Amino acid sequence: MTMPETRDVKSKRLSDAAYADNFSDIHPPLTPHEALVEADRCYFCYDAPCMTACPTSIDIPMFIRKIQAGNPVGAAKTIFDQNILGGMCARVCPTETLCEEVCVREIAEGKPVKIGLLQRHATDTYMEREQPHPFVRAASTGKTIAVVGAGPAGLSCAHRLASLGHDVTIYEAREKAGGLNEYGIASYKTTNDFAQDEVEFILEIGGIGIETGKALGRDVTLDQLARDFDAVFLGLGLPGVNALGLEGENAAGVIDAVDFIAVLRQAEDVSALEIGRRVVVIGGGMTAIDAAIQSRLLGAEEVTIAYRRGQEHMNASLYEQELAQTHGVVIRHWLAPSSLHVTDGAVSAITLEKTALDNMGKLAGTGELVTLEADQVFKAIGQTPDAGPLASASIELDKGRIRVSDDRRTSHPKIWAGGDCVAGGEDLTVVSVEDGKIAAMSIHKALMA
Repeated sequence: MTMPETRDVKSKRLSDAAYADNFSDIHPPLTPHEALVEADRCYFCYDAPCMTACPTSIDIPMFIRKIQAGNPVGAAKTIFDQNILGGMCARVCPTETLCEEVCVREIAEGKPVKIGLLQRHATDTYMEREQPHPFVRAASTGKTIAVVGAGPAGLSCAHRLASLGHDVTIYEAREKAGGLNEYGIASYKTTNDFAQDEVEFILEIGGIGIETGKALGRDVTLDQLARDFDAVFLGLGLPGVNALGLEGENAAGVIDAVDFIAVLRQAEDVSALEIGRRVVVIGGGMTAIDAAIQSRLLGAEEVTIAYRRGQEHMNASLYEQELAQTHGVVIRHWLAPSSLHVTDGAVSAITLEKTALDNMGKLAGTGELVTLEADQVFKAIGQTPDAGPLASASIELDKGRIRVSDDRRTSHPKIWAGGDCVAGGEDLTVVSVEDGKIAAMSIHKALMA
């Protein structure tokens, strides 16, 4: 193939109006009338399958019935009772593969009740009306808990513990609280600084202090926290990113998709961000989809997702895959990275090998190669744990992740953990919220025994 003479990476590819439109809310909220009409579609099922499918067990029929009755504030209280981050989950949860997938109307008609949008309507109404915090803090127990990580798991755990009367200190390595919600979600899914508004809302319960810029292993140690506090909860997330393992991986233009999304989320002016004309994203999960779509929204002309297996194996839902395609992203399956082409210190193309499943069902290369020109290559092939800061407490691990019991307790009697840092953990906000809630109740039981 003929290599491009110059690498085409620049900012301000679009007009200011185009940027504003591209990064506006992808799912505009329901109007009050639309919410009433949608709520009226619910059958309010007994033993509702949607409620069973919700990882946090929100009473979905109950909150929708309250919306139908003209009481969105009461609906929000029902949601917050099980999920204090219900506002963010309404925006980012893959409802199409959770509650809405099992909705009776989806099964019968192929058109589920819009549970996610109804949840957002209720929680947004509550927060915009500046209602009193939905929980009243119990009398102080005198117990103190350290929470490491101000992401969904940590915030959920801290809020539940504070509501039970405990004093909580959160240690967060970054300069802002929010974790994945602040740094790891596509900008068009959560606009207007909602992640920080939700953090402030959670803190209204009282009894929670956050110390940002404090990293485990650098500024505080786990054995120190276990000594100074009555209990510790770890919501560390996955700080590392898997490498392609190819020569030239450190060349300009080969970028961790997680870092790209974080930079975009924190940018005051997205038009100032540089993007290539030709972008290739390696991976098949939500990070790959978000990086690809946002590359297009920044003005990239050709964006390709290359995934080593078939469509049915992708972690990203069919809805998210279709969303990428409607934004002009090309998804190519059965392609694995083989080599990077580097020109004058910068990536100029990537060669991929076609793959297939062998007779044993294992993935194997076919020897057939495909080369794609690329001004930028984004790596979205999974994140990795960092077990280093855990060594001082001798916590049992499983393939680098923290091994926990059903109540999220680790092998150390004073330490609990949740979110995607634990063995078997999922990178879903709603699952992390549930982990934090389960751990908080277990901590409370242990401390009050």
